[in-house]
Amino acid sequence: MEMTRVFSGIQPTGHLTLGNYLGAMRRWAEVDQHRADSLFCVVDLHALTVDHDPARVRRLSRQTATLLLASGLDPEVCTVFLQSHVDEHARLSYLLECVATDGEMRRMIQYKEKAAKERARGRSVRLSLLTYPVLMAADILAYGTEEVPVGEDQAQHVELARDVAVRFNQRYGHTFVVPRTTLPQVAARVMNLQDPRRKMGKSDDSGAGVVYLLDEPDVVRKKVLRAVTDSGREVVYDRAERPGIANLLDILAACTGGNPESLAAVYDSYGSLKKDTAEAVVEVLRPVQARHRELCADPVYVEEVLRDGAEKARASARPTVDAAYRAIGLLPPVTEPSLSAVR
Repeated sequence: MEMTRVFSGIQPTGHLTLGNYLGAMRRWAEVDQHRADSLFCVVDLHALTVDHDPARVRRLSRQTATLLLASGLDPEVCTVFLQSHVDEHARLSYLLECVATDGEMRRMIQYKEKAAKERARGRSVRLSLLTYPVLMAADILAYGTEEVPVGEDQAQHVELARDVAVRFNQRYGHTFVVPRTTLPQVAARVMNLQDPRRKMGKSDDSGAGVVYLLDEPDVVRKKVLRAVTDSGREVVYDRAERPGIANLLDILAACTGGNPESLAAVYDSYGSLKKDTAEAVVEVLRPVQARHRELCADPVYVEEVLRDGAEKARASARPTVDAAYRAIGLLPPVTEPSLSAVR
């Protein structure tokens, strides 16, 4: 029986966070790689859409790949690779730009938010920031992906991939599988500890509210113990009225396998909740950090994983991308002299 094809990507735009792990990476390792034919990609081309330091992108790309392996992804079970190592992503992206529309790009919520940040910093907005959802669609469609596990903030991009796939298929003949979004059930969005109405993001300018996967245990404890809470003293799970406490309960539930509403009834003070949450986070991160240290001591292994992963990904994507080139009207490359040329 053929397994469902799953694709997920993560950008090397900052140090990976507890939100990345609880919201996505742990599920990839514990569930997705075992139930499906899964590809997990460090989407380094996406990191070029805003002002960046080339050396930092390279460093974070390696670190991100290493942490994916440290989180439990097994290259014998799934495919782990870097986006820029597989040319089919860029090849397909241009074709999809010829199918997507300017209006679709400008309606993307993340484009509006990121463009506003760039302008606020006095920077020009790169064209790639506008078109990167098409590259994301290429990431997905190149592999015949059926499921894309993402957070709610990325669901709009998967919808674009669906729309573009359907439009291409209708205009040029059936070429792409139309993917669907799958949303994680628990801790889909871990919020910033200092601003619990905002997502805990790896690109956050201030690290006080962000727990990074490689933070030392004492640093983790300090950040959680200093987390912003809400007025009042009663521990209640209410995302709308008590976002600070709700965030801590969500994190504790995700770390321990509990239920946030049930956990709220266990605590009679914010202090005890913070203490237990801090220790739960430290314990969840401990094996990831230990495995990361082992992998950093064996860089050749990580390079081999990425090389082999790119080869597998390339072999998987090339037939679909080649078919898309033929379908849209492009001549295939000439590899051998034709009979007429020989004569």
